[in-house]
Amino acid sequence: MSTKDIIDTLAGIEPGSALDAIRAKRVQARENAQKSYLSLFEPIDTGDFSLVERAAVAAFVTGLHGESPVATFYREKLAATADGAVLLEAITGEIARGKTSGPYGAYPAGPLSAEDKAGLIYRVSAERKPVVGVRLAAALDHAHLLVFRPRDAAAADMKALLAAGWSNTGIVTFSQLVAFLSFQVRVVTGLRVLGASLGTANAA
Repeated sequence: MSTKDIIDTLAGIEPGSALDAIRAKRVQARENAQKSYLSLFEPIDTGDFSLVERAAVAAFVTGLHGESPVATFYREKLAATADGAVLLEAITGEIARGKTSGPYGAYPAGPLSAEDKAGLIYRVSAERKPVVGVRLAAALDHAHLLVFRPRDAAAADMKALLAAGWSNTGIVTFSQLVAFLSFQVRVVTGLRVLGASLGTANAA
């Protein structure tokens, strides 16, 4: 089981550094983020959501957010799994197909409808579906929805996951994982920017 804080690792935070001191001021937030990572990526029970599927979804979601140490970390995590190289190649191709900007989608009819915005409706390509499999293809479709079109999420999307073989427990964990990854990317990016600015200030 991992003992080193994953966000510290991805943000390049060294013990005793200025960033380490800043994070130490929010001990509970730091500990909770680490616990979330461990529960999602080093769980005791993986029956409803395998480690390979978790790594694949993580590589896809963080790749959609753009190139970063976080995306690199999860690509390497996927590559280290059984048959990970083949799966990573497919995921990389799907990231390229799914890259867009958001959020977008439609609100229920009403005042917010003025903010409706059209965008890519992503589905895993027919050529890669046999590689990733039915379950993972459905998961990637839904992950893209959660990242870019959260306002469009509906009951039909849950049914698509269930039809692909996902259990209710698996869907809940999957949703938590996607949300955590988006949070992790934002935090690591912010810390690295802050670290760079602190370094510049110290140099000056």
